[in-house]
Amino acid sequence: MEPTFDVLFALTGDVRRNSRALKQLHLLSGMGLRVRVLCYGPSAGSSLLNVPNVTLEVLPQPSGTGPPFFWRVHRRMCRAAMRHSTRVCHASDLYTLGAMARTASRYRAKLAFDSRELYTHVASAAGRPWVRLVWHLVQRRYLPRASVVFTVSGSIARQLSRSYGVADPVLLHNVPPRGTIRRGPTLRALTGAPDEDVILLHQGSIQKDRGCWLLVEAMRQVRGAILVFLGGGPLKPVLESYVRRESLGYCVRFLDPVPPDSLLSVTATADAGITLLEDTCLNHRFALPNKLFEYVMAGLPVIASDLPEIANLVRSYHIGCVVDPSRQEDLVQALQRVTSDPRQRQIWATNTPSVLNKFNWESAAERFTAAYSNLLA
Repeated sequence: MEPTFDVLFALTGDVRRNSRALKQLHLLSGMGLRVRVLCYGPSAGSSLLNVPNVTLEVLPQPSGTGPPFFWRVHRRMCRAAMRHSTRVCHASDLYTLGAMARTASRYRAKLAFDSRELYTHVASAAGRPWVRLVWHLVQRRYLPRASVVFTVSGSIARQLSRSYGVADPVLLHNVPPRGTIRRGPTLRALTGAPDEDVILLHQGSIQKDRGCWLLVEAMRQVRGAILVFLGGGPLKPVLESYVRRESLGYCVRFLDPVPPDSLLSVTATADAGITLLEDTCLNHRFALPNKLFEYVMAGLPVIASDLPEIANLVRSYHIGCVVDPSRQEDLVQALQRVTSDPRQRQIWATNTPSVLNKFNWESAAERFTAAYSNLLA
């Protein structure tokens, strides 16, 4: 019997706000494949996604965190996935891997896995050996079944190969597609920042171990700049309350997330971008976060954590400065340097296009479509 879909694509979050997943779905659509997306979001039901040949089914969001949350996600995703015969089951994160592996076994389909994190060493598992053990056991059981594994950095690819015998994971860096960036509403206008102040942008999720608290405290000592948080996240309401209580609104502002397709037009109106992962876990140490490439794409100089993968890119291409976030004095000095030296900001910004010669979505797209052509051959 002909499979109902060519690809069953599963994600724990809301695919409509996930730029990495959306880019992959556009590639699958461009290959002429019929794709069914299963994801979790704010509302249940089925609808069309604005991508040809791709349909969307939004499942009710389970409650909880950690392994209990995983088991709820797994059971609910299994029930939904088993209703659809397919040629390839694509797990877009660890939480959906088990369900996709079981569905692939049932329909004799191929299994693809996108390891967008080093899940056994994420920040939420630090100091929690039982959580790390659960993620390790899940990966040890299911990763060998995957016909292809995608990941985001060379260090994570090597770690997966050593730990689980994964042969040659395919590198898909979190780089936006190249194109003309049309400036939309400016961060200055959206925040009411004075014309003379430099705008330092932290975009993305506001959560634990991403340097958000450290940045707010450092801004007390920085003159001539406003820090803008663009995004949501579990720490956002707590941090907003703290900024109000401490009367720091003159130097720290918050904006809600914007859709992925209009993000760079807003990003480009900042003066510098910040990515400040703390060295609390191996996942952070090996990370090449999407916001780093978004800043580069938007032509912004960056202030970044002195972690191996990130620091190597920033130093090699001379696009900004790196700092140990845990050293408050050094962080203040880095922020003040970027704020006070417009000539240096311009030099760093001028170097950003050179990054895209090696790190670009067009090359990643070729690797992705080649991997899928092999899966479906």
